[in-house]
Amino acid sequence: MKNTNNFFSRKHPWLIVIYMIFYLSGFALLEQRTPGSFHLIHLPGDDLIPFCEYFIIPYVLWFVYIAAVVIYFTFFNKNVGEYWRVIITLCIGMTLFLFVSWIYPNGHDLRPETFARDNIFTQMVQMLYTADTSTNILPSIHVFNSVAVAIALEKCQALKGRRILRKSADILSFLIVLSTMFLKQHSLMDVMCALALNVVVYMLVYVPVQRRSALPKHQNAGIRRILSE
Repeated sequence: MKNTNNFFSRKHPWLIVIYMIFYLSGFALLEQRTPGSFHLIHLPGDDLIPFCEYFIIPYVLWFVYIAAVVIYFTFFNKNVGEYWRVIITLCIGMTLFLFVSWIYPNGHDLRPETFARDNIFTQMVQMLYTADTSTNILPSIHVFNSVAVAIALEKCQALKGRRILRKSADILSFLIVLSTMFLKQHSLMDVMCALALNVVVYMLVYVPVQRRSALPKHQNAGIRRILSE
């Protein structure tokens, strides 16, 4: 227990590199795989959501957003516990995504065959469609990661006085969630499953810390002493 406690008392950025190699390799294998059949993901509500190419902007910003938050917690935020909570949360969600996609091949047929308008935004969407297949979509990692980092920023002690920054992150996360549906990248089912996963992982990663923080100081000291033994 003492060795484990010592390990988590410091940040280990190299683990992020190792995990990303694992994740990207796993995702590449999934994209190249040709299973006999896919489970079609579709809800009636999907047909009520119109295509809107302008949502390509928040959708693409997701890549910068997630990277920026991870870099902040890794190299700039001094709270080691907050670093581990956001990293563990992201790793749980992304690993479960790989697992679900492997045992439950899935996809959708929501993408429009043609665009009603021809502009730079539809051209960007076409590039996205070409680069990213409509398979392996459940749960939506765009949604899960966006909500996960928004929670991490809201819980960050160093950002308690940066209300505008935190609310801006919340708005961006919300727009990214919407973008997955308005660009026809994901079904409502993918989004709902991602949000449900956010709740479960939050209960596992954040709630125990909140409960421990609410204990009297002498009980907290006792817990830390037990963990260090």
